[in-house]
Amino acid sequence: MHVVIRLLTMFLLSAGFLSAATRFGYVEDQTIRPPAVPREFRAAWIATVANIDWPSKPGLTAAQQQKEMLAILDRAHQLRMNAVILQVRPTADALYPSKIEPWSWYLTGKAGKPPQPYYDPLLFAIREASRRNLEVHAWFNPFRARHPSAKGGVASNHISRRRPDLVRRYGSLDWLDPGDPAVRAHSKRVIMDVLNRYPVDGIHIDDYFYPYPVKRSGKVVSFPDSKTYAKYRRAGGKLKINDWRRDNVNRFVKDLYQSIKKTKPWVKFGISPFGIWRPNHPQGIKGMDAYDVLYADALLWWQLGWVDYLAPQLYWSIDMKEQSFPVLLKWWAQQNKARRHLWPGISIRGTKENRHPFEVLEQVNAVRKQAGVNGHIHYGMNSLLTNRQNVAYYLQKHVYKTAALPPPSPWLSNTQPGKPRMHFGLQAYRAATFKWSASGALPKYWLLQQQVGGNWHTSILPGSRTTLQIRGSLAENLPTAISLTPIDRYGKSGLPFRARRRTSSTPPAKQTPAKPKATTSSRTGLMKPRN
Repeated sequence: MHVVIRLLTMFLLSAGFLSAATRFGYVEDQTIRPPAVPREFRAAWIATVANIDWPSKPGLTAAQQQKEMLAILDRAHQLRMNAVILQVRPTADALYPSKIEPWSWYLTGKAGKPPQPYYDPLLFAIREASRRNLEVHAWFNPFRARHPSAKGGVASNHISRRRPDLVRRYGSLDWLDPGDPAVRAHSKRVIMDVLNRYPVDGIHIDDYFYPYPVKRSGKVVSFPDSKTYAKYRRAGGKLKINDWRRDNVNRFVKDLYQSIKKTKPWVKFGISPFGIWRPNHPQGIKGMDAYDVLYADALLWWQLGWVDYLAPQLYWSIDMKEQSFPVLLKWWAQQNKARRHLWPGISIRGTKENRHPFEVLEQVNAVRKQAGVNGHIHYGMNSLLTNRQNVAYYLQKHVYKTAALPPPSPWLSNTQPGKPRMHFGLQAYRAATFKWSASGALPKYWLLQQQVGGNWHTSILPGSRTTLQIRGSLAENLPTAISLTPIDRYGKSGLPFRARRRTSSTPPAKQTPAKPKATTSSRTGLMKPRN
């Protein structure tokens, strides 16, 4: 008879008909204080132009492309990073299905040809990144039309074929003329098309506005926009040509930022300009004058808040006096009048001497010590994937020991997620289940912290995840305390639910059951250095 009762009890427990409160349970206790989780943007650029990072070469099958992308995302997850910045428009082309621009040559080896078998590379990357708690920022080059690394013919629907009047040949590249309003409108349309159709976390543009200078016989060749400028002057324009060029870029940046915020205000907009704004800013710094060469007034965008984050490309070493990494980092941080994110670019590529892994580690540590900086972005992803000079191993071992959440962007939202509801039950004889639900919309992430054996363990879960199962000896594996915090798509933390395991003398807390949504999560181990 006792055996029958025991079997029946096990069945009812596993079916969820009986509460486990008589044996195990939790009582809400908001006085619990789990350790703070770092707030740090950790990302890497995935360059597609010239097949720098992905895909490894044009013409791979869809399965091969997907395998390579999964390896990249797995490595980012393994390193406890929280974002990737994927180049989706390298040369007025697309690494996603578009009715505006052709499929990229870098994807299929033939401009305008979709991948075979057909799939959507951007959507694939977003879905797989989400499973690994990685943000995806779509990276666009707004004005480059063609790069010499692309071989073969140009697609019939490429802008150089449809609107050759908008394209200028400059050195070995084709370039869209930023001075023509039709060019700015076209590039904005491309970007907004992706913003509207895909659940990206960010929109990103790099340092190419007007092109880097081309020299002929030792002299800089002027960008061929004299006709566009003359048209501007005939229409009553008063600016000198350099000021006019800067104004063209400024108009584009401001208009794009405002359009993004009107459409999806939670999507972050970022720019990665050349690391030096102007020589002697700060004093002693030497290098190209991006303000007067690329016509990029990054300081203006930064101080007027036309970006949510700025990622100046500080690709120099700490010991380079005329382009000192920490000196430039401090200067940019001091200019942050709009209180936006500063996430400097750190190069992993380069010579063995100036890109030794210890140099990279020192730069990450310098970023963490600098007030007003809360993240960084690595260039390039392929070096992390191949563990060049063991750089990925050292990063994971020394600076990425714990997971981190992206920093919040409080200027984008003044709301706070509500406290979740949690229910605890015994699902099977030796399996406990935590179930929870959001008090409002599902968050971007759940921050789950458990105290087991006196130690706190942290997990960052997708917002769609609403259940946790613990198997094994319940007395040993059940947490003595638990904390669950929603993190919304603006990065803001909500009110946490915190509870401690009750003793036999503690009356059970009133719980509200929640409907679970099962998801999966991946785990990766510590890398080992090469021999």
